[in-house]
Amino acid sequence: METKVAASDPVGGVLGAASLKVLVLDDSPAQRNLACAFLRKWGHRPVPTGDPVDALRIARDPEISLILCDWMMPEMTGPEFCRRLRAEVTDSYAYILLLTSKSERGALSEGLEAGADDFLNKPIRPPELHARMNAGARIVAMQRELRSKNVLLETTLDELQEVYGTIDRDLDEARRLQMASLQQTHRRFDGADISLLLEASGHVGGDMVGYFNVSDDEVGLFSLDVSGHGVASAMIAARVAGMLSDASPDQNIALHRQPDGTLQPIDPGVAAERLNMLMLTEVQTDRYFTLCLGFLNLKTGLLRLTQAGHPHPMIQRADGRVDMVGDGGMPVGLIPDVPFATFDVRLNPGDRVLLYSDGVTECPNPADIMLDEDGLIRMMKGQADIRGPDYLATLRAGLVNFAETSEFPDDLSALLVEFHGRV
Repeated sequence: METKVAASDPVGGVLGAASLKVLVLDDSPAQRNLACAFLRKWGHRPVPTGDPVDALRIARDPEISLILCDWMMPEMTGPEFCRRLRAEVTDSYAYILLLTSKSERGALSEGLEAGADDFLNKPIRPPELHARMNAGARIVAMQRELRSKNVLLETTLDELQEVYGTIDRDLDEARRLQMASLQQTHRRFDGADISLLLEASGHVGGDMVGYFNVSDDEVGLFSLDVSGHGVASAMIAARVAGMLSDASPDQNIALHRQPDGTLQPIDPGVAAERLNMLMLTEVQTDRYFTLCLGFLNLKTGLLRLTQAGHPHPMIQRADGRVDMVGDGGMPVGLIPDVPFATFDVRLNPGDRVLLYSDGVTECPNPADIMLDEDGLIRMMKGQADIRGPDYLATLRAGLVNFAETSEFPDDLSALLVEFHGRV
């Protein structure tokens, strides 16, 4: 038992604080009663006990804000009580004031290391007790507010996780729908084979490649890349691809129907101009896209193309050499009334054409050096004997080897036309 509380210290004139529930642990009934008398005078609700084990049970009450704990008790010292309390009661926090006559630094360090928050020297002076209780109450209030905010944050994070889970599921479904909208990845025509590669860097991407029938002798080709990534880019890519589909030929922006009912392609540059006007007047977004659009005559091998900011088409001749064609051009959806030029390429049997997005040539290696057009040409020359979908698969494998990863920073897309000619 330590020095008795000085009952003669004045209590009058001490300002009251908000009512607190305070555990008073002291094996001396007289000191417990005196401390409780002070607390009641100040409007608090003391809970007295002389049993440390019982005090541990009482301290589990989340309403207990402060604990007045004597240092010297026969069954358990104040520091021992602090250690057990901090170990056993973790879902709430009470501010512990150790009542002691000890002043040695080692003793005070022991109390702090055990979990005490503050000390009060005996004999107790009511004004000092009241002031330290108010300081402790402020700390407990801040701690409980922080705990409450943490609970709110955890609840909010759980809700966000659920929302993100829903979004991820929707994006996975969007990815499946986007891939389902891609035409069969390999198709043989009378005179040419067409193979497609499409791989989004995220759930959905802004690249699209495809082809559409014009007549028995002609087929349309396109490769486009919408700026940005994600759902908005994917929606624009899907919409543009829908305008270049043979599912509804009369709605295809690159075709017109003759008086005799047959379909004829319009100039690819004119089709790009129409798409440019639609992007600027109807879609009205800050997105734009690059495009290669063309028509291949399956009999003659004449390929008529327009290049609107898209990477240069690669022509690989039958002997393996590669020519880069096109003059670049402006992307679609940036500037009104911009003209788009058309150029012709003549294919001979055994020649092939590769249309691709900049995710191929701008693929970086670990040193952040891009593959570029020269690197693509080297790859194409190295796989000149490979045909069809295997050609595009080998191209992708080459990109993986170059980047040293299969996770690419941008969407990948490619369209391969292999011209055979007709017998």
